[in-house]
Amino acid sequence: MYKYVKRLLDIVFSLIALVFLSPVFLITSAAVAAESKGPVIFKQERLGKGGKVFKIYKFRSMRVGAEHTGSGVYSGKNDDRVTKVGKIIRATSIDELPQLVNILKGEMSFIGPRPPLTYHPWTIDKYTKEQKRMFEAAPGITGWAQVNGRKGVEWHRRIELNVWYVDNMSLWLDIKILFMTVFKVLSNADNVNTGKTLESENESDNKKSESAVK
Repeated sequence: MYKYVKRLLDIVFSLIALVFLSPVFLITSAAVAAESKGPVIFKQERLGKGGKVFKIYKFRSMRVGAEHTGSGVYSGKNDDRVTKVGKIIRATSIDELPQLVNILKGEMSFIGPRPPLTYHPWTIDKYTKEQKRMFEAAPGITGWAQVNGRKGVEWHRRIELNVWYVDNMSLWLDIKILFMTVFKVLSNADNVNTGKTLESENESDNKKSESAVK
């Protein structure tokens, strides 16, 4: 029953957020476009509910072609490929706001397992039967794994946390995750990559990635 209520809440609050945050969208879009050449919105293939592939939206935070320089697909602290505007929108998680459109389209939810890349940490056929249960819920902008370690959690443990969320999903758990996420964002906690435990931004369907992301 809650999954239907959850979807209704996603539609209502994503619409409200898109209207209320429209000035932020305009200012961020102008800032990204003014600082460096390239598309304002970054699109990347991810695995969604049922393992279905969809394109996630983000504000671009790195220079175009950044995956060919520096540390490749992984971005660490003080990565000079990240633009000045990019550093700000990453630190404040403003880069994630375009995912409100993904929510409105039904591809994502506010709360749910963070959608992995189609090939990282591994392809869908490499997930075990138990691990695939994380795809029973719509992916979220934030989730249980994100508020329990975020970028410092090894992938097997992260998937375990996602499966736990699927088994315990409720309104009160989502509210708890929401408040924990606000604290994480305000304190910028666990927001630095710690080795190859993380997802990477992909500029094409051929594993060309801009950087590691949340």
